[in-house]
Amino acid sequence: MSDTNYGYAGSILVLNLTDESYEIVDSAPYVAEWIGGHGLASKLFWDYCEDKSVQAFDPKNVTVVAGNPFSGTLVPSSAARVEITGLGPFSYPEWYTRSSIGGRIAGMMKAAGYDACVVRGRAERPVWVSVENDEVTFHEADSLWGMGTWDTQEAVWSEVTHGTPDGGWYEFTRSRDGGRSADRPAVLAIGPAGENLVRTATITHDASHVAGQSGLGAVWGAKNLKALSFIGSKSFDIADPATLVDLRIELQRDYGFHVDNPTIELQSVAYAPMGEIIRQPGFSTLSWNLRDTTGRPEGCLGCYRNCRVNVKGRIGNEATCNASTYYTASGKLEDQLTTNTMLNDLGIDGFEVDLIPYLRNLNKMGVMGPGKDIDTDLPFDQYNTVAFPETLLKRIAYREEIGDDLAEGLARAAMKWGRWDEDTATGLLQRPYWGYSMHYDPRVESEWGFATILGERDVNEHGLNWIIHWTPLIWTRLGDPWLSAEDFVTEITELMGLSDPKCLDFSEEGMYSDKMVETIEWYRYHGRFWIQTMGMCDWAWPNLVNFVNFDQDDYGGASPRFELGFFKAVTGRDLTYEESQDYGRKFLLLDRAIWIEQGREREDEQFAEYIYSVPTDTPYYMPAVENGEWVYSQNLGRTLDRDKFEAVKSKLYEHDGLNEKGYPKKAELEKYGLDDVARRLEELGKIG
Repeated sequence: MSDTNYGYAGSILVLNLTDESYEIVDSAPYVAEWIGGHGLASKLFWDYCEDKSVQAFDPKNVTVVAGNPFSGTLVPSSAARVEITGLGPFSYPEWYTRSSIGGRIAGMMKAAGYDACVVRGRAERPVWVSVENDEVTFHEADSLWGMGTWDTQEAVWSEVTHGTPDGGWYEFTRSRDGGRSADRPAVLAIGPAGENLVRTATITHDASHVAGQSGLGAVWGAKNLKALSFIGSKSFDIADPATLVDLRIELQRDYGFHVDNPTIELQSVAYAPMGEIIRQPGFSTLSWNLRDTTGRPEGCLGCYRNCRVNVKGRIGNEATCNASTYYTASGKLEDQLTTNTMLNDLGIDGFEVDLIPYLRNLNKMGVMGPGKDIDTDLPFDQYNTVAFPETLLKRIAYREEIGDDLAEGLARAAMKWGRWDEDTATGLLQRPYWGYSMHYDPRVESEWGFATILGERDVNEHGLNWIIHWTPLIWTRLGDPWLSAEDFVTEITELMGLSDPKCLDFSEEGMYSDKMVETIEWYRYHGRFWIQTMGMCDWAWPNLVNFVNFDQDDYGGASPRFELGFFKAVTGRDLTYEESQDYGRKFLLLDRAIWIEQGREREDEQFAEYIYSVPTDTPYYMPAVENGEWVYSQNLGRTLDRDKFEAVKSKLYEHDGLNEKGYPKKAELEKYGLDDVARRLEELGKIG
């Protein structure tokens, strides 16, 4: 077997902001067992964060930016993503948390020679850090402080490229020995929201690639870190380049869009959104509205789907998903795009999509406004114009007027206003888990809800959700579904490697069954390894249904054959799917140990009151067994049963290697070589 560590750059960059120094660490001992991405980041966090009980804004907090073996390769919908972790201020309460971001950053970091970057301490002055191959430079950022993320990136580009026009060649560090490039560096930057410690602050890369749902942008603000820039000219080895190319070509041919038909408008409403993303380059949440707009597809490094779009005038570039619908009250597309651009430039999380309607409801109830219980002069009389979100977002970013409350996050603001208990009991404020806006409903879609409540944040992984929720939703609204519910779940569970079609029974009985526990664990372990550790985009992976060449008799997707094939081609390491799931379990066990050290107890893992007491009143299509027959059920009138949820939680604990209190078992930690973790939990008296 070759000694070459295929798929890796070979080094980890450790930045100490306190004294503006750095060290370079060999990555080989880490990646052998922790692979990359989330697994690597969690291990680095454990080793480098000396006190894991501190608050997110403490200088002792550590953030990690971690790539993976697929970074900078031909592996599609994976080569671009890094995982970013650290103690995050977004959730309630604060936990060790995660985010990820695509674009160009993963490839550029690896081209500079690094598999990961650890950020420690707090700078005495605002700084940004430039990494150009082996040259690491701390720059003053006083001139950048106060800038939006777009202007910040442009200023960094100009500095690193020495003002070279776009597309022109330039020398790194003004020396031919340092390397040269015609590319812009990949920059991670925070905006005014991060500088002002807004708990929902993001880290932005390029126009609209954002690390959100964590508040790590505010952590960088607390550290006085404005931006981190990577550019490089190094290479790394691939175990089997020919097979990698063959797999890429096969996937593109059989599961991707065709370049000789590069339209961005909808061709067939019979496809679920996932299918349209695959079929049409440039398709996003906004694409139907943009059908008469001049634009071009935009995608992450190495992606074969290019689900975003750049438009003339750049306002709204790369906008997609929930953030693109943050403001819709005016009914004008230009206002929607302007608001999205403000979010990205100020560095505010676009997933807080319920914030504006909630404020409006409080205003209409007579609770919020000038002289009201919640005193504010927000311009509600301009609610149907873009002036409203412009005023609101600036106030949040700069902590002005009511923005100072909202900068703490909507959950904490509602608590301060005395609204939290009542509004989360009635469902007026739908924040079911850890203070996050409801993404998908845990009263019905148990794999999403249970994975979130046992994790650190909204799980936000759509690969299964596209199939089991969105596909039936689209089909049933069009009339007769293309496939019966029974045929559909039989095929999907077989592709997932699950034991029984009833693993996808989301009925009131099925969602608490042992079969559903099997599905939830599949979802959590798969996500921790393939999505979060290997950086595979959840809008593309797992690929369970071939929407491009959909046939009622042959619609199986690319997973897991292609994931395993890509891993072997890049790293040269044999890996079974079962082994990959065990890696996911291992990484979750380490994360669990960190949360336990931070004070998490079983009693903390509870949903908001309305999940248990307020029945669903909107159709939520999922496959289910009702009266002995498989159907695509509307799932109306559903609540979560507390006792049954607790029973499922106990079963999930057992699968995860935890005791009844949710503490990791010593034997399970030692099984994975985590003896030091076991010793620490023993010291705390919190080990199973």
